[in-house]
This record gives sequence, structure tokens and C-alpha cells, in this order.
Amino acid sequence: MNTYIEKVLKEIKTKNKQEPEYIQAVDEVFSSIEPNIIAHPDYEKVALLERLAEPERLVIFRVPYVNDEGKTIVHRGFRVQFSSLIGPYKGGLRFHPDVNQSIIKFLGFEQIFKNALTGLPIGGGKGGSDFNPKDKSNAEIMRFCQSFMTELQRHISKDIDVPAGDIGVGEREIGYLFGQYKRIKNIYEGGVITGKGLSYGGSLVRKEATGYGLIYFMREMLKNAGGITFNGKTVTISGSGNVAIYACEKALEYGAKVVAMSDSDGCIYDKNGIDLNLIKEIKEQKRERISTYLNSHPDAQYLKKESNDSPIWSIKTDIALPCATQNELTLNSARELVSNGLLALGEGANMPCTKEATEYLLANNILLAPAKAANAGGVAVSAIEMSQNSMRYYFDFEVVDKKLNEIMINIFLQCKKATEKYNLGTNYVSGANIAAFEKLADAMISQGIV
Repeated sequence: MNTYIEKVLKEIKTKNKQEPEYIQAVDEVFSSIEPNIIAHPDYEKVALLERLAEPERLVIFRVPYVNDEGKTIVHRGFRVQFSSLIGPYKGGLRFHPDVNQSIIKFLGFEQIFKNALTGLPIGGGKGGSDFNPKDKSNAEIMRFCQSFMTELQRHISKDIDVPAGDIGVGEREIGYLFGQYKRIKNIYEGGVITGKGLSYGGSLVRKEATGYGLIYFMREMLKNAGGITFNGKTVTISGSGNVAIYACEKALEYGAKVVAMSDSDGCIYDKNGIDLNLIKEIKEQKRERISTYLNSHPDAQYLKKESNDSPIWSIKTDIALPCATQNELTLNSARELVSNGLLALGEGANMPCTKEATEYLLANNILLAPAKAANAGGVAVSAIEMSQNSMRYYFDFEVVDKKLNEIMINIFLQCKKATEKYNLGTNYVSGANIAAFEKLADAMISQGIV
């Protein structure tokens, strides 16, 4: 490894030794941009990597709220404003019991590169809390969101930092957060948060954007590998939230057969093909566990998760789409997928493959669409939502979807160009990192030591 990269990674691992996810994210990026670092020895003189890896700002705050029993509960809130090199900080809020400083920093660091690839003027940030909205009443979620925004509002605005949704933060939560921001600020500032409802400044296609964008990127990657298409391919998709549901919808539209989806308890396998309308009813309307799918389709199978290795990856498939959470796909799962004839994998979640799994998939010539490129559709449409709010105007569904499609095609072409420039074959993991890094490095050098 290049000595400069090696030195910086050693420093990061020492300074952040209690933050494994953050270290993993930085290691993955810096290890793969070596060709660019070798070509620019001047980067070391201005400590470019050190500056890129250190957040501009990290805010940690308490979030107290009163539950339905009248008891006060205190959670921890976070917002990392990682990089404003190319625009205001932009990135989602995650409400999940696993949220901690390491998770937030890893997500914020990834967001810098993802947002750079979109070609839109947005920087990188992320936030959230260890609050778990699962099994909470609407009133409890509203009170929590209001308490969270009471502190967060000090640090955000449409030109400084624009949050959005992520795991545990959907349209309901965004509504409560935005309502509290309006109440405190006494202003309608639509562009301060994205993922809003259509009735008060949201954008069409936002709900579908990450899932659709994933399939658009995969379509380009498969087409580039000899004209392969989704038509007739078997697909398994982990997760059953927005990303998984709308990746499923678009894959079905392209002629694929989706046979499995999951939640945190386990997965359903329907050899006849997933009933997507039922999944939408279970997850979007009733908010039930995915196992209830069998009540309507008793011929399907439910495989309970009993270890770190999700049972969904034991199912034979042509295309795997991990769309749930970070590090959900382990080396063992990667080996099983490859042995079952896997053709391609698209990362719908953020860093869903462990480092060992990624290396194994690449070593076995699996086409791999990396998260920071393949799941950038969500933040791309968020930026389009910001533009519409600024113009006081709405684009129709077809216009936004066309813009999303064009953005995802361009992201793939950036990754492809980088792989060709540095003779990386079809290693789009490195291609995405290098393409984004080159843009960020240029912005950093151009702006001086900031």
C-alpha cells in the first residue's frame, strides 16, 4: 500500500479505535484510491486525506420525550456535518437502536462520495438517534421527533444542512420533524428537509428513488457486461422498506422474478414470485412483520434468522440486492451466493457487505454495484426536491423519473471511466471511489486549506 495512505489509515485507526464501522468505511475508500494518490504526491503536503476523513463538525445531544405511560425517556441524538466542499451538508436521519457515533460517522463519510457522484451541488452529512420507532405509538413518535428537532434546528437550514429520511425515518417522521421546525422558526422553509409529503412540498418519485435508482444502475452495469438484462433473471432482495419494495417493483417491470424479501426477523421465499402488492400492504399500511405474508400465501416459506448470516442469501439467485442495513452480507453468505451461481450484486443499503465479503465477490468476478454509486438515487431526488422548493414549483412523476434515470446512467459512466483510466476491469467499487474522490480532491485544492 502507498505509504501516505498507510500512514493516514494507521492514524485513523488509532484515533477512532472504538468506531469499527467508520474505520471500515474509510479503509475501503482509501485502499481503493491508491492509483490516484500515486499520481498526485502533492496531496500529502496539504494533508488532503486527513482533512477529508475528519468531519467538519459533529454534534451530539440529548433527546428526552414522554412516553404514553407518562415516563420520561432520554435518547442520544447525532448530526455529523462531514463535508461542505460542493454544497450544503446533505444526508438522512436514522432512528434505530444500533445508532452510535461510529455508525453516524461511517454513513456521513459515505455520503460525501455518494453525493459527489450525483453531479449535484450537495455536500455530505448524516444524523439520527438510538430511538427505536418500532412498536411506538404515533403520539410517542411525534413527541420524540419534536424533541429531536428542538435541538437539531439550531444546526440546519436550506443553505447549511438539509436532512432527509433513512432507516426508521419515513414520511410520518419527516412530517413531525418539519412541523416542529416550522413552529420554532416561524417560517416555511421547504428546502430545510427532504422526503416531505406531497401535500406540503415533497417530490414525486422520492419514495421510489433509491430502489428505482439501484435498478437503473444495475441495468447499465449488466448491459455493459455483454448486453445482459433483468428479463428472466431470479432476484433476491433483503429488506422490505422503501428501498427493497421499489427495487422489487422496478425489477419486476424489467421482467425479473423476485423470489425473496426479508425483515430483521427472517425472510420469505416464494418460488412463484413475490406478491409485491401484499408486501406493500404488510409493510406500508399495516406495519406488520413479513412472516404474515404466509397468511395469504401458505405455499411460500418463512426462514427465520438465527445467526448473523441471513437465510435469504442461501437461496439460489442470479442477482442479489442487499437493501437492509450495513454489514448484513458476510463472507459466509458471499461464498454461498457464489457457489449457487450468483451473477451480480447491487448494494441498495449503505455498506451492506463486509469488507471480506466484498473482496470475495470481486475475486470471483461477480459484478458488484457499490452502495455509494448504486443507491445514490434517493439523495439525487432529494436534491431535486430542494430545487423544486426553491422554485416554488412541482415536476410531474415522469420528469423526475427521467432526471433520476439520467443521473444514474451518468454515475455508472463515471465509475466505468475511472475503471478504464486505471485498468481496473469491472471493479466498480474502486471506480466509484476514485471518480468521487477526484471531484472532492479538486474542490478541496481549489478552495485552499478549508
